Amino acid sequence: MNQYGKPFLNAEWRYLAMLNYEIEPATLRPFVPRGTELDSFNGKTFASMVGFLFLNTRVMGIAIPFHEDFEEINLRFYVRRKADDGWRRGVVFVNEIVPRAAIAWVARWLYNENYLALATGNVLLRSPGEPQNIESAKYFWTFQKRAQFLEVVTDGAPSHFVEGSEEEFIAQHYWGYSKQKDGGTLEYRVDHPVWRIWQARSARLECDVEKLYGKQFAQVLRGKPSSSFLAEGSAITVYRGVKIV
Repeated sequence: MNQYGKPFLNAEWRYLAMLNYEIEPATLRPFVPRGTELDSFNGKTFASMVGFLFLNTRVMGIAIPFHEDFEEINLRFYVRRKADDGWRRGVVFVNEIVPRAAIAWVARWLYNENYLALATGNVLLRSPGEPQNIESAKYFWTFQKRAQFLEVVTDGAPSHFVEGSEEEFIAQHYWGYSKQKDGGTLEYRVDHPVWRIWQARSARLECDVEKLYGKQFAQVLRGKPSSSFLAEGSAITVYRGVKIV
C-alpha cells in the first residue's frame, strides 16, 4: 500500500485556469490550519482563483452516475508544514464550487472542505486543426441569480515550467490541508505528474466577491492578477486524509 494510505479518489484535472493575486498575510491567517504556516514566493503571499474540469471521477474505484464529469471553481492559498521528510507544500481552500449537491456533501463530510453546490459550466476554445491547443478557457457559475465567471486567454503553445518560477510555485503542490470542526487539521496527499502550462495573454474575473468569499477578499480579487496561466492538467489520485493535530 502507498505510504500515504489508500486512494480515495481517482480522476483527471484538466485545463486549470489560474488567476493569482498577491495578498496580505493578515487576510489569510484566520484560515490557516493548525500545524501549518503560510507559504510565500520571493516574499509574496498569494491567493488564487482556479477553474478546471473534473473528469472520469472514481470514488473508491467506483464511478457514480451523473457525477463523473463536472466543473470546479475554487479560491485557494498556499501553506507549508515541516514533516519528518522535510517541508510539505500544500493548498488550503477558502471555498470550492461544484454543480452537484452530493459532491459537495461528501467533501464536507470527509474533509470538512467548504464546498458549495451551484450551477456551473465551461467554454473551451480550441485552435482550428489543433484540438489539443486551447486558445481560451472560461468557467462560469450562477450565484444568487447572477452569472459569474473566470477566463484565461492563452498566448502560444504549452510548455514546461521554468524551475523556480512563480508559475511552478503556484501549480506544483501535492498536499491539501483542511481545518476540522474540533480545531484539528487534516492532511491529504494528491499525486500527479508535472504539468505544462500556457502563458496568458489576458485573464478576467467577474464575481460578486464580497457575497461569495467575504469582504476581506473583495479589494484584492477586484484588482488585476499578479499572474495568470492555464495548466494542462493530468490524471490525479487523492488519498485519504490523516489528522496531524
